[in-house]
Order: sequence, then structure tokens, then C-alpha cells
Amino acid sequence: MTRTATELPVLGRQGTPAPPIRIVHLGLGAFHRSHQAWFTAKAHDGSQWGIAAFTGRRPDAAQALAPQDGLFTLVERAADGDRFEVVPTIAAAVDGADTERLNELLASPSTAIVTLTVTEKVYDDGAPDTPLGRLVRGLAARRAAGAGPIAIVSCDNLAHNAEVARAAVERLAQALDAEAPGAALPSGDRSGDGADDGGLEAWVRANVSFVGTSVDRITPRTTPEDIAEVAEQCGYRDAAPVVAEPFASWILSGEFPAGRPAWEDGGALFVDDIEPFENRKLWLLNGAHTMLAYAGQLRGHATVAEALADPVCRAAMESFWDEAARHLTLPELDVPSYRDALLERFANPRIAHYLAQIAQDGSLKLRLRSVPVLRAERSAGRTGLAAARMIAAWMDYLVDSAERGTEFHDPLEADVRRALALEGRERTTALLRLVDAGLAEDAAVIDRVDSLLGTFAND
Repeated sequence: MTRTATELPVLGRQGTPAPPIRIVHLGLGAFHRSHQAWFTAKAHDGSQWGIAAFTGRRPDAAQALAPQDGLFTLVERAADGDRFEVVPTIAAAVDGADTERLNELLASPSTAIVTLTVTEKVYDDGAPDTPLGRLVRGLAARRAAGAGPIAIVSCDNLAHNAEVARAAVERLAQALDAEAPGAALPSGDRSGDGADDGGLEAWVRANVSFVGTSVDRITPRTTPEDIAEVAEQCGYRDAAPVVAEPFASWILSGEFPAGRPAWEDGGALFVDDIEPFENRKLWLLNGAHTMLAYAGQLRGHATVAEALADPVCRAAMESFWDEAARHLTLPELDVPSYRDALLERFANPRIAHYLAQIAQDGSLKLRLRSVPVLRAERSAGRTGLAAARMIAAWMDYLVDSAERGTEFHDPLEADVRRALALEGRERTTALLRLVDAGLAEDAAVIDRVDSLLGTFAND
């Protein structure tokens, strides 16, 4: 007799102890679980590197995972079927508002690494109740405890994410020093580096390593159907499974002063200079997604696979790839093979990667994905037509959203709406200024973008 879902046991450790916590993660969500938690599980020493994962704005993920002892099912969704794997590395799933627990863990000498998936816009927000604000107060607790050096690993889609994370953390540490000078000063300089006399900012400079990364694994939102499939195929209830494509990539550059798991066992690559790999991913994968997100929706498509199957969208994407590839010249990047792999991944009919999700926060994403290519092309004496077309598609998408009365999400939403109230070239200039103020001073770029409006009109 087949049991109903409510009669199935809940996924859990069943008395098996969780791995000891040595990693703290901020930004518990699907991507962290399909990527950093999965890579840690693949390490031969992963059972010694438990993760305490803290949520961001909402506690939902922690509430779902806590009754399951942090366990979850990763559904690897390939074109020919699904494969199921229980990932055991999250030892604790914690509400991000629990700053006492965060401070306790960061003050522990056994905690060696902090990983971040906090989204791009959080790095510009200095509020104390943001993940980075909480992190800096936790570092103050570590300094006070004399717990030693630690590595911070940004896994967000940002160019130079190590430097961005460093600047944000040092800025917040400086603010905390000014707010409460000496509040976190230990009794004596237990770190042995003499940095405590200079306050928290100086301690961060002396004791915190910032590791740059390029991360890649398409991880669509989990649906009720996915949850039901796990119950049917695996014979247990999992309230928080994660669906991901088979492909996974993690490239890292930096020091781990207190150690790290053998992530290379899962295919992670450690390099001296991450920038070329970072640009390859930002421009070719993320840039293609951005182009397809706006062009595809304007032409009536809902997913990446649907947009890729449209010759108009695909041609625009490949033209952008051609421009970007001119500035990805290191042989080890193997751009032709990378492009072929992307086409195969994007076309996976069983990964429903929704364009509406990718389209969020466009003004910020275009700065990282389109603007560098457009500037590089213009510096080389070319027009940057394909990169400009991506910006124009974003503008058309915003206009279309406003006309339809549908929502769009952008960190500069109020400014975007003011720009949309304008018309013609004035509106184009105002929107371009939100993406890159310098480009908005270049009449040739404005003319180029303006001339490309309407390219993806769905006739």
C-alpha cells in the first residue's frame, strides 16, 4: 500500500551527529545549498567542515531546514532525468536575526571561514541590521575573544568581489570604531600581531583574508511539484529540496589562514588571478542571461530555454558573446568550449530558469555585464552594438512593464520610475545615467542605444 506524503518520515539525521561547525555562511538560500554546501559535501574531509548557515531577510529557509537537522535533497536535473542526493554539510540553519548565535560562532577559534551569498546590493548598504553589518559586529566579537585569523569568501556575482567585500567590511569596521571606540578591545593583544591598538578596522586588515570567487550553477526556484517528486522518489518528506543543473563551477583566489575543506575534490579550481575567469562568467553566462531575460520577455517567452529557441534572441546573445570574447584572450579560458557548454546548459528543457527572476535588479547587473564590454569595444574603436542592444532591451522591458502595470524589481526603482515619466531621447539618457553616468555623457552612446529601442518588439 502506497503511503501518502504526510505518512512518510521527515528527512533527518536519525541520531547521527552533525559535522562540527567550522564555516559560517550568510545568505542561506537555494544557491548556497546547491553550490558551497554541495562542494563541501564532495570534499574528502567534508565531514569535518560543518556549516552554520544564516538566513538573510526572511527566516523561512531556517524554519524549513531546522526540523530536518539541516539536511536537504539536491535534485540534479539533467535532460535525461533526475538524480537525488542528500547533502549533509549544513550543521545548523539559523535565523539571520539571531546575532547572538552569529557572534558566538565567529568568536570561536574553530570557525575558519565565512562564505557570503548576500546579493550585490547588500555591499553598498551600511546598516547594522544587514548581513554585512552583522558580520562586522561578529568580527568584533572574534577580535575580543582573540580567536585568530579567518577567511571571508564572497560568492556573489560581483566583479572583484573580494575587493568589494574587503572595502565594505573595512568601511563598516571603521564606522563601528567611531561608534564605540575600544568596545571590542580584548584584554591584551591576544592575536600577537599588535593590530588591536588600531581598533577593529586595523584588526580586520591584519587578521581577515578576503577570497575572490567566480561561482556558477543554475539553480531555479523549487516548486511544489519538486517537493512532491522528492517524496515520491525518495520515500521521505523534505520541505526544502533544491533543484540544480548537473554543471557546477567554483573558481577561487586567496588565502585561507585557518584552513579550508578540499573543495577541489568537487571540481573547485584555485588560481592566482581570478579576474579573467570572473569576466568570462559575468559576460558570457550572466550577460547572456540578461540579454535573454529582456529580449525574451519582450517576445513573449518565460524561460531561458524558450528564449534560446527564438532565433532573434539567440542571435542577439551570440553577437554579445562575439564582442565579449574579443576581451577574453587567455588560452586557459577556452572561450569556444565555454560557449558550447553554455548553449547545452541553456537548452536543458528540464531546467525552468525563469526570465522574470533573472530580469530583477537590471540597473546593477548591466553595470557588471554590459557596460565593461561596451567600454572595451569603444576603446578599441568599435561601436559596442551588441552591448548597447542589451541596455536598450532593458529600457524597452521597463517601458513595457510600466505600460502593462506589471511589477519590476530594481534597487533604483524610484529613479527608474522618474526616468520613465520622460519621453524620447531624454528618457533614454536618464535611464542610461542610472546604469553608467559616464556613458550618459557620451552622445554617440546615447544615439546608439536610442536607435536600438524596439529591436525586440514582438510583431
